[in-house]
Amino acid sequence: MDNTGDRIEKLYKNYEILSDAKEKIGEHETEYKEILDAVKGSAKEKRLASQFIGKFFKHFPNLAELAIENQLDLCEDEDTQIRRQAIKDLPQLCRDTTEHTPRIADILAQLLITEDSAELLQVHQSLLTLAKYDAVGTLTGIFSQIVGGDETTRFRSFQFINNKIMKLEPQIFTKVVEDFVIAEVKKITLDVSSDEFHLCMSILNQTKLSKTLPGHVELVTLAAEQADLESDPGPLASDDETVERFIQCSTEAMPYFSSQVESTQFVKFMCEKFLRPNVWCLIGAATDDQQQTQQRLLKVFAEMTAFCGTLEKAAEKVEAIYEVLLVLVAKQHSCEYMPLPPLDADLNDTPSFHFSHAECLLYALHTLGKQAAEFLTFPDNPAKLKDFRSRLQYLARGTQG
Repeated sequence: MDNTGDRIEKLYKNYEILSDAKEKIGEHETEYKEILDAVKGSAKEKRLASQFIGKFFKHFPNLAELAIENQLDLCEDEDTQIRRQAIKDLPQLCRDTTEHTPRIADILAQLLITEDSAELLQVHQSLLTLAKYDAVGTLTGIFSQIVGGDETTRFRSFQFINNKIMKLEPQIFTKVVEDFVIAEVKKITLDVSSDEFHLCMSILNQTKLSKTLPGHVELVTLAAEQADLESDPGPLASDDETVERFIQCSTEAMPYFSSQVESTQFVKFMCEKFLRPNVWCLIGAATDDQQQTQQRLLKVFAEMTAFCGTLEKAAEKVEAIYEVLLVLVAKQHSCEYMPLPPLDADLNDTPSFHFSHAECLLYALHTLGKQAAEFLTFPDNPAKLKDFRSRLQYLARGTQG
């Protein structure tokens, strides 16, 4: 015979006993245990147990571990409604006992991978509730999943911090919390994927680092370390991973370059590693659109040259740009950024160029050329100057067309 009704009635009775006990509530451990045992009962018993466990949790420290485990069992229940109820009630365990916050936040962060939109929304709400009780403890739990979780969990955890935690009101997101976020993000930036690094920089951009000059230096330094500008990729400089990492890190650093925070190390790396004719022709060769990869790289390069400080051996860097301008970039199409006008050219025909590529390279040549003015005058090679003028005039014809 089903006695579910009797058990539910007993649950309500236990709730009343515990509510009325006040300072003597600790004497009613038996009633609280019966509430904990209800997680093995019917659907209604489980939902009631979920609501009651957190309500009286702080009064029974000796049963804390059992209470947490039973609440977590409900978070993994097969019934969606029970799971959502348990996830909603989970933060109540930390309302007055914040020592459990990191563990509860860690568990909630693991649940961020759910594909059930309603359940995911509840996970978000529970984490935000938890942050109101103890923001640092909540972030400690989330970051533990970023460090040790699988790829999806890590990414969802980064997204939650970026989109939710960083938008919390100042009374929750205090200076202590901000300093904690900055310290934790900086610790993990050297062991993240490119997408994760973008989220790291997005998080840091919402902190005080984005508002001060020393902060800008720190952010540029992080981007430089992620780009591994001190490395010598050698013949591997043209591989897709190295190129994409440089483009992304340069893009992340770009908002923080200024006359006081120079882009010199990025410009140096670009000139020495990528702007070599034998390397440049290989960049993006494995992709469907080599020209697009090269254009993205040149665009970010041209933009950062405006903030470049004094370059060592500047003439060599300028020459590297000049050589790529003249190089045959796609042999199968006989394509050059600045070709010589053909001897049999029809003056009525409009020449065809990769204008975006040429524009970026010419801008960089002009900007950095100020550091090696003697190179552009070709004092020892008048034929070279004549050749360059012819190419510029031919390019000018194309722009007019």
